[in-house]
Amino acid sequence: MSDAIKHECGIALIRLLKPLQYYLDKYKTPFYGLNKMYLLMEKQHNRGQDGAGLANIKLDVPPGSRYISRKRSNSNKPIQDVFESVNSCFAEVKKEQPEKLKDGPAVFGVSLNPSSRVQLPDPPHV
Repeated sequence: MSDAIKHECGIALIRLLKPLQYYLDKYKTPFYGLNKMYLLMEKQHNRGQDGAGLANIKLDVPPGSRYISRKRSNSNKPIQDVFESVNSCFAEVKKEQPEKLKDGPAVFGVSLNPSSRVQLPDPPHV
């Protein structure tokens, strides 16, 4: 980590400004942001990086609550490795309780009040 950040480093950022219900209605999936992030990271592929990582930062959380999570990888295929890890959490839900994925936000325990900011909570740690 002592190397300077140079031209070969890439950063992709997505901030979903609308409530989760908007993305469910328009794109029929609560994973719109995650899918878009995968595409952005693939576009930065082969730029000389040794690894990849994904972070989730929640806004407006109560004090003492977890607000950041991250997954990093420096494997031969780091982007695929990171997203396999993240998607495995949702695969467990699909395997054990597939009806929750059809409910969209119900699996995440979030409110769909349009006036509030809704973010997906961190996937459970394995």
